Amino acid sequence: MTNLTIIFVCTGNTCRSPMAAVLMGIELDKRGVRDIIIENAGLSAYGEPASPNAISVIAELDEKSAEALESHISQNLTAEQIMNADILAVMSPAHAAEVIRRGADPKKVYILSAKKESGITDPFGGNIDTYRETRNRLTEAVNSLADEIFN
Repeated sequence: MTNLTIIFVCTGNTCRSPMAAVLMGIELDKRGVRDIIIENAGLSAYGEPASPNAISVIAELDEKSAEALESHISQNLTAEQIMNADILAVMSPAHAAEVIRRGADPKKVYILSAKKESGITDPFGGNIDTYRETRNRLTEAVNSLADEIFN
């Protein structure tokens, strides 16, 4: 499977979706999967940098991925991204409803979840342990998505 486009979507595009994107990159590297386009965006982003705690908890796993987050600037999900995405991986049922409202094919919308929860809660404003918990839930959810796509 080549030229697949996965877009991770959250609210502000400073925590969950950028972390999910780099975590998917790490997972695909482990699997030797190439030619996958991984993007991330928010539904209400304002050109902000990635959260320092998001960068820190990713650095604990992979310094190269953390460096990518250091240059991240949040951006809003575009109509073009919605149209071109093969998978829109969102963090909550509310995000799913919004991307569908914006024109996404419901069959392309995937709600990330871990431990049978419906979605991944927003760590924004939380302490480093909150971000670690979010990173761990995102890792589990991203690995499950990778399993669904590539197995």
